[in-house]
Parts: sequence; C-alpha cells; structure tokens
Amino acid sequence: MKTNSDSLLRVIDANINRYKEGIRVVEDIYRYIYNDKEIASKLKKLRHIKIPINIKELLKNRDSINDVLKSSTKSEQTRKDLENIIIANIKRAEESSRVLEEIFKLIDLQTSELFKSNRYELYNIEKTILS
Repeated sequence: MKTNSDSLLRVIDANINRYKEGIRVVEDIYRYIYNDKEIASKLKKLRHIKIPINIKELLKNRDSINDVLKSSTKSEQTRKDLENIIIANIKRAEESSRVLEEIFKLIDLQTSELFKSNRYELYNIEKTILS
C-alpha cells in the first residue's frame, strides 16, 4: 500500500501539534500551579524537539478545515479536575509520539528513535507525577 508524501506530512503535522500541545498543558500546570521547576523543565525539553522537515512544508499540507474527526467527543469536553487534565494530555503526547515514531521510520530513522526515546521519557514522567 503506497501513501503519498503529502499525506505523511499531514500526519506528521497533526501529531507534532498534538504532541507539543499535550506536553504544554502539563508543563504549564507544573510550572504555574505546582511551581515544580524539575518536571516543567523536563517537559519543556521534550516539547522543544527538532524535526527534519521545514514548517512551511507541514503547513502546506495542513487541512484542519476538512479534518473528518475535528469535532470533540464527550470525553474530550469533560474534565473533573487537574489530575484528569494531566492524564488526558500526557496520554495525548505519548500517543502522538508513538505515531511520529512509526511515520518517521519511513523518512528519518534518527528522528523516529528520538520520538521513541521521548515517549519512554514521557512514561517515566507520567509515573513520577501520578504516583
């Protein structure tokens, strides 16, 4: 099954956004609410990942208007507390890093390995903050 590179760039764009957004939510909670410099710094470092694709290439293939799943689900609209927000967003970043790890196997193995490493770091941070 062949996929064109524009479609791959669209997947990368969407998942880079999810990855960074999910991390940023948790980072800001630990920075501004819990004043936890160690956790916030670890998350900030993960968020500032370099990818070997120009942002303009990603933007050229973005089609958020026609995204077939852009509507929120009930579970996405409901958060009970900060812990629930943290869990939802750390999971979002972990899942996106897995997608990026797999897609980059087709483009750049070093970047794929970087996302794999970052995913495992997110697992460690998740264990630390939710234990």
